[in-house]
Amino acid sequence: MGSGRRRSLIVLWALLAAGTAVVAAIVSRGISAREEPLAVEAFVAGRLRQLSIPWSARSASNPVAPTAKVLATARAHFADHCALCHANDGSGRTTIGKNLYPKAPDMRAARTQALSDGEIFYIIRNGVRWTGMPAWAEDPSDEDEESWGLVHFIRSLPRLTEEDLREMRRLNPKTPHEIREEEEIRRFLGGAAAPGTPGASGDEH
Repeated sequence: MGSGRRRSLIVLWALLAAGTAVVAAIVSRGISAREEPLAVEAFVAGRLRQLSIPWSARSASNPVAPTAKVLATARAHFADHCALCHANDGSGRTTIGKNLYPKAPDMRAARTQALSDGEIFYIIRNGVRWTGMPAWAEDPSDEDEESWGLVHFIRSLPRLTEEDLREMRRLNPKTPHEIREEEEIRRFLGGAAAPGTPGASGDEH
């Protein structure tokens, strides 16, 4: 038996053993999303993610230059589309991100930053099964340049400035309640009576 085939069999057996341990853990602990993933779950998920990304995708190089304009566009896109789960700083510390299972990762950490550009691009385009990460691109896609720009932005997450974060907060989607509050503030600053005060409804005599 060749050494390559022997290594493949060892990896397969290790995954089968780990998978059995995951199933046993689920049976004993239930399927609550409140739990932290076990180390064996994280190992299996990491191996499956690696195996699911074709080598051609993993080795792909980023064809988009990391210009200031590319990073600014990607930062705005991330604030508008991704921060709801991942947070503006990539920490994953949001209401949704903390309550997913597995939880949204801290993309500033080595576990994400050590991925190749091709792997990050593939995950953005195709998502990750059995997680909250959706596939964002059509196939064939006319948004590849935008996704490659996001790869550069993800690389820059550990170096975000307070100014970057302030700009991103301005670009984050607003809830209906926040929109109403902002409209009331604009009306008040423009000279309209604040809600609930005499004359606010325009019926003062």
